[in-house]
Amino acid sequence: MSEDKTVTLKPVDLVEPEPDKTPGQPDLQGQDSGHPGTEEKGPVGPTPDAVAQGNRWTSTLDQFKLKRFFVLRPGTMDQALGDIKALVNQDEDGDVHGVWLMAEVDHWNNERERVVLITDSSLLICKYDFVMLNCEHIQRIPLNFVDRITHGNFSFPQRSLLTREGEGVRVFWDRLREPSFLSKWNPFTTDYPFSTFTYHPVRNIDHRFTALCEIQSFREQLTEAAQKAHLKQPIPGKANGVLVLNQPLLIESYVGLMSFIGNQNKLGYCLARGNIGF
Repeated sequence: MSEDKTVTLKPVDLVEPEPDKTPGQPDLQGQDSGHPGTEEKGPVGPTPDAVAQGNRWTSTLDQFKLKRFFVLRPGTMDQALGDIKALVNQDEDGDVHGVWLMAEVDHWNNERERVVLITDSSLLICKYDFVMLNCEHIQRIPLNFVDRITHGNFSFPQRSLLTREGEGVRVFWDRLREPSFLSKWNPFTTDYPFSTFTYHPVRNIDHRFTALCEIQSFREQLTEAAQKAHLKQPIPGKANGVLVLNQPLLIESYVGLMSFIGNQNKLGYCLARGNIGF
């Protein structure tokens, strides 16, 4: 039994020796030496690598969501512009001066994907199917009918349960006509004397789509084109000119369960929605 007790196992030999400060060796005062008051002073908050990794995951998720839009498929937007421009009546509308990709917001707060063109004489609001590459509908508004353009943030009635962030542009072409009571409560009505536009979700994907989705340039160019149309083709008995106002865009919708479900799932856009079936 006495042979097992050796000096090499004495606890005194386990005491941490003080570091030798030799020339060229860094000072170790900032490291943890086991004594109070010498805690390691690391960086506060996430490290740069952790932040970069988080940004990388966020960027990947955003790119995955954006790539579901068919308008981003290579050549799709060019095909759409070619198809729509081929339907423009040169005698009635004239030359095309601007093209925008925007989201139209109706009176029930539903979003719908639209391609909007400004020509010499008309404002063209086009419903284009980016899946089948087909222009389904074109709403033509003479520019000399445009009498008011408002821009600003969206607003709702005081007791409404809906909200919408961001800003938009509303174009009026008959300021004297107010929507009827039945039109206000009909989600499928199309006889409203104005259209409301906001940013398309893909506007930040690259520089080209940023320019295509810019509603400020759309507002400025539409104002200029409408002023020229009023001077060129004035309407008898009507005050000619365009009134531009900066004010909230009121959407008179209170509950909007249909718009909430539709906007959350982007039902108004041509989107890849995966396999559906059994």
